[in-house]
Amino acid sequence: MIGYAVCGSFCTHKRSLEILRDLKKNGEDVLPIISPAVECTDTRFGEAKKFIEKIEEICGRESVKTIGAAEPLGPSMPLEALIISPCTGNTMAKIASGITDTSVTMAAKATMRADRPVLIALASNDALSANLSNIAALLQKKNVYFVPMRQDDIVKKPHSLVAEFELLPNCLELLRQGKQLRPLFL
Repeated sequence: MIGYAVCGSFCTHKRSLEILRDLKKNGEDVLPIISPAVECTDTRFGEAKKFIEKIEEICGRESVKTIGAAEPLGPSMPLEALIISPCTGNTMAKIASGITDTSVTMAAKATMRADRPVLIALASNDALSANLSNIAALLQKKNVYFVPMRQDDIVKKPHSLVAEFELLPNCLELLRQGKQLRPLFL
């Protein structure tokens, strides 16, 4: 079973859901993991409750929403891999710093301590500024992989990077071989 964690980059949720559907269609057994921001925040992109219902319907199971529910994902119920899609800069910074204060960061910690891979599909407006050091820190960690990313709006958001979500299935296959899809920056 793979974990599929969703963080609060709300403008990328639609693309992430499309990939999740494709993973399920291709036979993946998926456990959804929801960040507190996703669980509690209604936005112009949709209502939190409806979004979670879609994810749970696609996966065919209830989502993990608490630190306590995510903790066993390392020692007693290890995931084959954890995908964080989208992963916000905030969540990435916490993972890079060893901070475990949400269901997603606990799932990452639990997966990493079991020496299982974590795949990050980043969506961050400050990836090329305040969060650049966190990308570098995670690139040096064992079993941490990234979906290749690109600048999404160099004029209005010159420090932003967003994963090419469509490459996520290819990244998952390479991750299973211990390889990072390259180039990393498109």
